Amino acid sequence: MGLPLVSSALLDFPHNRVFPCMEFMGSHLSASKSYAPALKFNCQHFHKVGSTLPGVILCANRKFRGDEAVWKREQLTQNVDFPPKFPKKKKKPYPIPFKEIKHAARTDWKLAHMGIEKPLEPPKNGLLVPDLVPVAYGVFDAWKLLIKGLSQLLHVIPAHGCSECSEVHVAPIGHCILDCEGPTSSQRHSSHAWVKGSINDILVPIESYHLFDPFGRRIKHQTRFEYDRIPAVVELCIQAGVDIPEYPSRRRTNPVRILGRKILDRGGHIEEPKPWRSAESSSLLDFDTYRVCERFPRPSLADLPKIAEETLYAYETVRKGVRKLMKKYTVKACGYCSEVHVGPWGHNAKLCGAFKHQWRDGKHGWQDATVDEVFPPNYVWHVRDPSGPPLRSSLKRYYGKTPAVVEVCMQAGAKISDEYKPMMRLDIVIPDSDETRMII
Repeated sequence: MGLPLVSSALLDFPHNRVFPCMEFMGSHLSASKSYAPALKFNCQHFHKVGSTLPGVILCANRKFRGDEAVWKREQLTQNVDFPPKFPKKKKKPYPIPFKEIKHAARTDWKLAHMGIEKPLEPPKNGLLVPDLVPVAYGVFDAWKLLIKGLSQLLHVIPAHGCSECSEVHVAPIGHCILDCEGPTSSQRHSSHAWVKGSINDILVPIESYHLFDPFGRRIKHQTRFEYDRIPAVVELCIQAGVDIPEYPSRRRTNPVRILGRKILDRGGHIEEPKPWRSAESSSLLDFDTYRVCERFPRPSLADLPKIAEETLYAYETVRKGVRKLMKKYTVKACGYCSEVHVGPWGHNAKLCGAFKHQWRDGKHGWQDATVDEVFPPNYVWHVRDPSGPPLRSSLKRYYGKTPAVVEVCMQAGAKISDEYKPMMRLDIVIPDSDETRMII
């Protein structure tokens, strides 16, 4: 039985449309045996790549040339899962597989045993990466713009925080979802104790010690008060090339030499300067969230969408820039708590009070940090109608989540990108409370 011929004019499908796809189930054709071709019809999304000819027939069991048309399946992502919550009574997973960590340590030990210095490239040897200096300045400027924009938006967009746990909700009133994990949650049947939120509830403050020389002496528990604590994003920008007079940083011209775990040469000795700082310094207030809502007035309703767009763009710039800087510059995070340290190794301050801190004498369990640990997204429940009824615990599985900064900007009138829509679950229809028992 022969297959009917198909005209190429009938195969001239529009771009990115749904059309039936025909597949052969049999792979070998024999003339001596009767053969009934099994056909399988399926409707799929396809998009055309690399072809200027209308209506091209693709033949089975045949290799394609580079100038022929290729139809690829279009990947549509929607309704992704929420980020997992790591249990407090367990160590965080390593961002790098532990086998690779052991292999790198074994390689360094072999080089040190043979007396060979460890080969280092900038910035691992203390030198700056010239290509990342503009990136650091861009992240620093976007960080200041993010703080200014959020402080103005929070004058209009209400935010609430739970006084017993870390839950945050962006809406005129708090939600009714029973998921509080505070110390007195059993007395309130897991309901949240809502209070008025601030910018620190939306933009989680992650601080780090500022070091004049990251390759210098390690911070000890007794000397921890001799170092200032600033936002970890700002400290990362300073070590990447941003110059702030109040927080100087050493710029080396000679690289650091390391043999195993021992530093042979720190690139010369320079005495750490002690600059005079004033509490009223404008440059310090630009990247600090302390009483920031008092420094910026309430914006007009006409300027609200523009401020929201600028704030959202600054948020995405900071996140992309931090990810790019962390590919080169080392940032350590505790595997048990939220402590972060920017530098080649962590400090020795005994301030960890998380799981099994008695076994470690209060020391942090340092490991490589992730972007979410340095610049947390702080996911909150997405509110489709801020003026509607509060979110209910019975409809919890139908709600979506989004970063708190994105939720504030979206309620202020900013247009969000498709990156955040899959977790917001916008295509799911939220049923009424009476209809939930009818849904399987």
